[in-house]
Amino acid sequence: MSTPVHDDPLSKERSHLAASRSALRAMREDVESLDITDVTANWVNAAVLEHQIEQRIKALADLSETPLFFGRLDYLHAPGAEQAEGGDGERFYVGRRHVHDADGDPMVIDWRAPVSQPFYRASKKDPQDVSLRRRFGYTGGDLTAYEDEHLLDPAEAATTSKLLQQEIERPRVGPMRDIVATIQPEQDEIVRAGLAGSVCVQGGPGTGKTAVGLHRVAYLLYAHRERLARTGTLVIGPNRSFLHYIEQVLPALGELTVRQATVDDLVAHVEVRGTDEAATAVIKGDARMAEVLRRALYSHVVPPTEGVVVVRGSRRWRVPVYELEEIVRELLARDIRYGAAREALPQRIAHAVLVQMERAGEAPDDRVQNAVARNAAVKALVKSVWPQVEPAKLVLRLLADADFLAEHAEGILTEDEQKAVLWVKPARSVKSAKWSPADAVLIDEATDLIERTHSLGHVVLDEAQDLSPMQYRAVGRRCTTGSATVLGDLAQGTTPWATRSWAEALGHLGKGEAVVEELTAGFRVPTDVIAYASRLLPHIAPGLTPVASIRENPGFFDIRTAPDGTADVLAACRELLEREGSVGLIAADARVPELAAALAAAGIGHVGPGEETTRATRLTLVPASLAKGLEYDYVVLDEPQAVVDGEPDERTGLRRLYVALTRAVSGLVVTHATGLPPQLT
Repeated sequence: MSTPVHDDPLSKERSHLAASRSALRAMREDVESLDITDVTANWVNAAVLEHQIEQRIKALADLSETPLFFGRLDYLHAPGAEQAEGGDGERFYVGRRHVHDADGDPMVIDWRAPVSQPFYRASKKDPQDVSLRRRFGYTGGDLTAYEDEHLLDPAEAATTSKLLQQEIERPRVGPMRDIVATIQPEQDEIVRAGLAGSVCVQGGPGTGKTAVGLHRVAYLLYAHRERLARTGTLVIGPNRSFLHYIEQVLPALGELTVRQATVDDLVAHVEVRGTDEAATAVIKGDARMAEVLRRALYSHVVPPTEGVVVVRGSRRWRVPVYELEEIVRELLARDIRYGAAREALPQRIAHAVLVQMERAGEAPDDRVQNAVARNAAVKALVKSVWPQVEPAKLVLRLLADADFLAEHAEGILTEDEQKAVLWVKPARSVKSAKWSPADAVLIDEATDLIERTHSLGHVVLDEAQDLSPMQYRAVGRRCTTGSATVLGDLAQGTTPWATRSWAEALGHLGKGEAVVEELTAGFRVPTDVIAYASRLLPHIAPGLTPVASIRENPGFFDIRTAPDGTADVLAACRELLEREGSVGLIAADARVPELAAALAAAGIGHVGPGEETTRATRLTLVPASLAKGLEYDYVVLDEPQAVVDGEPDERTGLRRLYVALTRAVSGLVVTHATGLPPQLT
């Protein structure tokens, strides 16, 4: 006998889902129907309001393939008094955004709201007054299953949620998705950490550190929206492919205002057309270069050699040289930017003139002081004593003029280090110079020495282990008055200048007080795969805790010799493409052109990193240098030894290999015609 619809829990939940979608549609239609014709004072206000309405409409979009809610909480009592919507036995549906009905009553509660927190943290030991936690399973956008956990029932044993496992292991095609349905207690603590403090998250492959950082941004925008709307937020990733991969996560959570950029984007004062050898880039990226730049900049300030005479009407006012020297000394002693001090100098000189006027019985005001500051004699003195300096020209001279560099690097850089950073063929101008990425960071440092960089409210820095000290400084000045979330894995540092410790990195960032959290539970990488990759840890990051996979599914893992070379690689790709989900073929950068040609000849469609996969084309050919931060259901790793050999030193090569080995969510096939690196055997 079938259960009546009104008694069937699944049918009830589907009805609530349908009603919630209808309510969300009504909320969107309400915003779309707003008439702002006569509610703004001018066209500027109208444009601002129109933009805000457009953003609100986008935030209320109902994504058909994305569940509107993924969980339910049944409270035993009303939540705290601050929860206005709470009541005895109150039931809350937890979802990606708040949805209310025509009367304003909540139908779905935002996952970031305090009342939703027990969905992630409640347990048998600490039920947090929740009697029932229900998880929902979806196929596409259709609610197809549910799973109950009675937290107050002592007879019910704690078990691993099958729906939770299925969601973690669900095949992925296309860009990264949010993890609001699967956030774990240790992740939630980081996500909900306060805005005032900075947090550093050390997390191995598959621990969800990137997702935690993005969800932390979404949470902070929810909890501190007005403040962050004024000060701004920024997510910094290692490259464009990575940013493209993560770009849909925040919009899916209704957050559309977060800027995303690479470090190179932040310091793009000049066109980068050159490269540095690794040894040169390491020196240019060293924090000591900041002092070299500071010395070089302030060498332009010269003591005045004579006094200044200001003529006003029939009177002449003279400021003697000793007084000018004292003004310059005071400005140099103050902790202000070069440009700000230069702007203050004429005002200080004018003030000295006004003091003389007052002693002579005159009563000058601010207008007189400003006029004196603009006097030709004062302007000429300022130009000679405290000249304007262009940041790029300053760096150009340092890198092109051996004597100038030696003068200001004395006691800081050795002679060999100075020779390493000097250009072999000095450029004649800023435009003709072939600036390298490290040069652009030096120019950014010089720019900040002259004029303070604008600070944001919060910055998320992902794959932070790969930054040089000077790059950390560049990021740090973007959040001097704000906070930061730093994400990374010391074992995945694949640049010659990769940081040795988080304490060192955070010091350069200016966030030495940041709390360091370590994530060691692996949700993404299968047990056999992460165990194999962890063989490299003693060689690349001694002392780091290996990731422990909590996946019930051990995954698919195979190591194959490839006597037929590329043909065997293509065979492995075909085999994995028969399975559901995305496939990544990762290879040493030098091997990519050959593999691309072979794939094309074999008729196997593929895309490059950052390009959108489709149901028809699910294979991505990935150079090992761009694999960091990406993930695929299945991975074919071509020639591990070639990946190691493609880097300037063995440790960096082994770290690159560690990254490549840990991109798979469900299965990994390693193919090799030559021998495997001994560290893996």
